Amino acid sequence: MRAGFGAAVLAGAAVLAVGPAAAPQVAAAARTWTVSPGGAIKASGGKTTLTDTTTGATLNCTSSKMSGTLKAGGGLSGTGIGSITTAAYDCATPIGNVHLTARGLPWHLNLTSYNAGTGVSHGTISHLRLALLLPGCSAAINGTSGAASDGVVAVTYANATGRLKILPAGGNLHWYHVVGCAGLVGNGHPAELSATYAISPAQAITSP
Repeated sequence: MRAGFGAAVLAGAAVLAVGPAAAPQVAAAARTWTVSPGGAIKASGGKTTLTDTTTGATLNCTSSKMSGTLKAGGGLSGTGIGSITTAAYDCATPIGNVHLTARGLPWHLNLTSYNAGTGVSHGTISHLRLALLLPGCSAAINGTSGAASDGVVAVTYANATGRLKILPAGGNLHWYHVVGCAGLVGNGHPAELSATYAISPAQAITSP
């Protein structure tokens, strides 16, 4: 396995591949949800990683952030309960910035299940697509190779901490349209995105 993207952009990592069969269902179960206060939100994240699980190459971004809105009140459907309108990534490296750019915005937050004992909601972010660009390398990260933004990642939200987590497993992301990249990422290889965000203002999300 080769490590180093340019000089040091990607670092090797041993991870489990997630194949197309692991793609989650986007549609939420027919349960209702209560969100408070809802409205405009900001999400601030620290280390954010994007991995080619076939080669083990990982792009480590120092931080990322998102913003959007959540529906408010009770009796809400989990499908499209939130909208992410901006997403940005800081991927500075010793050889300069790697441009990881959000595409297909707004992304959709969908909730599917709730654990009343832990206060943790499970769901997905859908309609997601990313573009990677740096000298000698470009690629798209999406659910399929087409132009439509159809990537999905699994997420959790914990009321106790106000943290939204993008989970590395349980999504359908793959690398597509790879040009260059020294063999560190490959067309059709599974991709994993991982990050933890502090949500402001913190939300109370429950489902009976």
